[in-house]
Amino acid sequence: MPLTDLPLDQLRTYRPEVRHPDDFDAFWAQTVADARTAGAGTDAVLTPAETPVTALDVQDLTFPGFAGDPVRAWVSRPAGATGNLPAVVEFLGYNGGRSRPGERVAWALAGYVHVVMDTRGQGSGWGGGDTPDPHGSGPHVAGWMTSGIDSPADHHYRRVFTDAVRLVEAVRDLPGVDAERIALTGGSQGGGIAIAAAALVEAHVGPLVAVLPDVAFLCDWEHGADVAVSDPYQELVRYLAVHRDAADTVWDTAAYFDGVNHAARITAPSLFSVALMDDVVPPRTTFAAYNALGSTDKHIEVYPYNGHEGGGYRHWERQAAFLAERLR
Repeated sequence: MPLTDLPLDQLRTYRPEVRHPDDFDAFWAQTVADARTAGAGTDAVLTPAETPVTALDVQDLTFPGFAGDPVRAWVSRPAGATGNLPAVVEFLGYNGGRSRPGERVAWALAGYVHVVMDTRGQGSGWGGGDTPDPHGSGPHVAGWMTSGIDSPADHHYRRVFTDAVRLVEAVRDLPGVDAERIALTGGSQGGGIAIAAAALVEAHVGPLVAVLPDVAFLCDWEHGADVAVSDPYQELVRYLAVHRDAADTVWDTAAYFDGVNHAARITAPSLFSVALMDDVVPPRTTFAAYNALGSTDKHIEVYPYNGHEGGGYRHWERQAAFLAERLR
């Protein structure tokens, strides 16, 4: 597979013009406040998970997310661990669910409390999901990019990003978690969620020790749709091919969820990754968010010969080293 985007030297300086709503911060402040009000009086609940894994303690977490809706997650930690451990909260890729308890435990095996959030409404493409999305939207292309695209108040990712913030709030209160040492991570869609969640957590909850987005999706939406050759960005193209007069509405709505706008608000240490042969997430879109980062401690790993799989386990090793250095 050839390079799918701009040469690397141009990617490193790529700073596109991305629409920025005047009420961006107010919109998200109200959204987070409304979710807290809706979830008031509903505690996060931990129960033991049924799993053959014995080297880790694995628990099923239910917490109140957007509109107070119950959202599921797995919590894994080294068996018998004492004291408060740092936590890594992981968000999942497109159409993936949290799957089975004990399946995603790499960070727990490295000595962290590892929390994997189920993505509402998703989880039937790989890794079964357990969290419904009870909120509807207008006509849209199959998938989630155009679900609620007529208004930022109705968009699918308003609910998902809010769930992510509420999860971090819940994790800070879990027994055995050091609330001052929490990192966020995720690949593809999960990387995009991690970027948005990091900005919103820093603004409304507290500082983070690190943000680790991997081949991050959901950044520079308008230009991603221009150059991507496959889904999910092509969902936007198909929608606009039918709704020919809706371009301004689509891109105005997308701006509230664009990782470029959220990245500019992140100050936590950040390690990104990008793959130059990625035909799902055009490299320019990840670089757009990375180049916009507000963090002074920021790094990006470039995998010139990889597609959307990125750096795989090798990159996880780099993430683990990066996080360990920031926890010293």
